[in-house]
Amino acid sequence: MSTLKVSVKWQKEVFPDVEIDTSQSPYLFKCQLFDLTGVPPERQKIMVKGGLLKDDADWSKVGVKEGQRLMMMGTADEIVKAPEKGPVFAEDMPEEDLVVNVGHSAGLFNLGNTCYMNSTVQCLHSVPELKSALMKYPSSSSNNLDQASQLLTAATRDLFNDLDKNIKPVAPMKFWTELRKKYPQFGQLHNGAFMQQDAEECWTQLLYTLSQSLKSTNSSEPQDPVKELFGIEFVSRIHCAESGEESTEKESVYSLKCHISQEVNHLHEGLKRALKSELEKASPALGRSAIYVKESRINDLPRYLTIQFVRFFWKRESNQKAKILRKVDYPLELDIFDLCSDELRKKLEGPRRFLRDEEGKKFGLKTNEKSSVSDKDVVMANTEESSNGSGESSKDASQEGKESLLTGIYDLVAVLTHKGRSADSGHYVAWVKQENGKWIQFDDDNPILQREEDIPKLSGGGDWHMAYICMYKARVVSM
Repeated sequence: MSTLKVSVKWQKEVFPDVEIDTSQSPYLFKCQLFDLTGVPPERQKIMVKGGLLKDDADWSKVGVKEGQRLMMMGTADEIVKAPEKGPVFAEDMPEEDLVVNVGHSAGLFNLGNTCYMNSTVQCLHSVPELKSALMKYPSSSSNNLDQASQLLTAATRDLFNDLDKNIKPVAPMKFWTELRKKYPQFGQLHNGAFMQQDAEECWTQLLYTLSQSLKSTNSSEPQDPVKELFGIEFVSRIHCAESGEESTEKESVYSLKCHISQEVNHLHEGLKRALKSELEKASPALGRSAIYVKESRINDLPRYLTIQFVRFFWKRESNQKAKILRKVDYPLELDIFDLCSDELRKKLEGPRRFLRDEEGKKFGLKTNEKSSVSDKDVVMANTEESSNGSGESSKDASQEGKESLLTGIYDLVAVLTHKGRSADSGHYVAWVKQENGKWIQFDDDNPILQREEDIPKLSGGGDWHMAYICMYKARVVSM
């Protein structure tokens, strides 16, 4: 990467040592200046040799030199970040209070086909336990992780903090820079412009990095908060009908897959089909390759259940990813009890019975007196509240003598959608449920209020936005 440093004069202020990455477009440089001045890129007029700096100009032809002072003109937004002193707006209300009153966090500027990244960030930013874990991440980590992972984790922490403290859109420049350093595929160019990328790949890579970083911050507590929040454990039986061989294995993943075919009309059907597959491998008993059947069950559940609709596949004829547009319905409330192992089902039975009794009371129904979970010991946990505010999952939250028990029932809290025919084109958007129960559509820098009844309609069947990733929050009881 070729860089040089310049100073920028705007009005009466001078910003020294502003770094220009000459391998990227001037638009990114303008986004950096937006962070410093509050002047949106489209309002910036930067004087260079030959006139004004254009968004797509070639730095090698612009002629900017190391240490040069550039002149910028443009009007800043009224409010960009929370002021350090004094009131803003007619109501004399600081921006932190305005964020609370608005009821949702800020939007994110698109830095050039970065909607896949923006939508991923907005969905994960809605998890309070993840934010809490990130806030504890030190500014300078002494763990054995590579520097790129540390910097990306710190940039995620800072970006989450910026989203919470602003009502005007945020330019995620630092985060995007660190994401591309850690995962260069997100910096791919086509005809001088950044290429659209797959949101699911961004989601998975970011969670992996955060998992590695956050579990290394305290050697005396080797827990992995990301795994506890999002990790799903499978137990699988692998057997060969031809030879009679059989084995079991366990594996951990961050998401369930909903495979889509002509027979799949509902999310639950797709999830069930994904738990059974065939594979060909060497058979010691037969001395040759044979077909094995792999049957999996969920053996451990997370606080937040992530589901990916497997809509994209590689099309050889066109040599690109193609999209399955088929409509697949998904619910606001998801029960996955029948997808669980016998061992896990036994653990869920008591909390589920109590949950049913509590819901029955609301309608005046008689409760189950033989419930194995005492009414005196168990209290329902509000699904709109965080588990304990410490970043810990419901599986081991017993800090104050209380333990949150999973029920196998989940409530939808975020949907990441895709509009278009290919994963590497089109447009990604996040639809996120707020703490006040309202849904917000985060279309890059434009948050839009939505009705909850319209969220399940993002199920596909055309060229409109359709669900690609759904995130559900566990409904728990506490004892």
